Amino acid sequence: MSSVSPNQAEDLAWLLRGLSEEVPVIRGSVLLSSDGMLKAAHSFDRASAEQLAALASGLFSIARSAGTKFDNSNEVRQVVAELKSSQLFISWAGYNSVLAVLANAEADPAVVGFEMARLIKAVRPFLHTAARSTATTSDRHQSP
Repeated sequence: MSSVSPNQAEDLAWLLRGLSEEVPVIRGSVLLSSDGMLKAAHSFDRASAEQLAALASGLFSIARSAGTKFDNSNEVRQVVAELKSSQLFISWAGYNSVLAVLANAEADPAVVGFEMARLIKAVRPFLHTAARSTATTSDRHQSP
């Protein structure tokens, strides 16, 4: 996979498409902020992509909590869920960013994990998500 130029950072769906081309057993993928906001998606309609982003955020958060309690660290490398006919891979993708990939059941987890890590390493600075600012009470009650 090639390097990403700054002018391509706005539309990251092509990165996810490239991942699916590298690993044809991938059914779809989403890039999300760590709090569950969808940033980019490939092979999912908007509603499904947003639902997967929310689920991935929750699973990633649970893994971080488990790490904090039992591993003395909140760093999560990857969460993998084996479903009936799919595998779900969730990885940290940079500051405040998470990558979730849904693959077929017959996918080789080592291949999917390797390609996800390779993509993330190649383009990590462009996957970072800025922290959202919190609105003050007066900001929320003002009309435009």
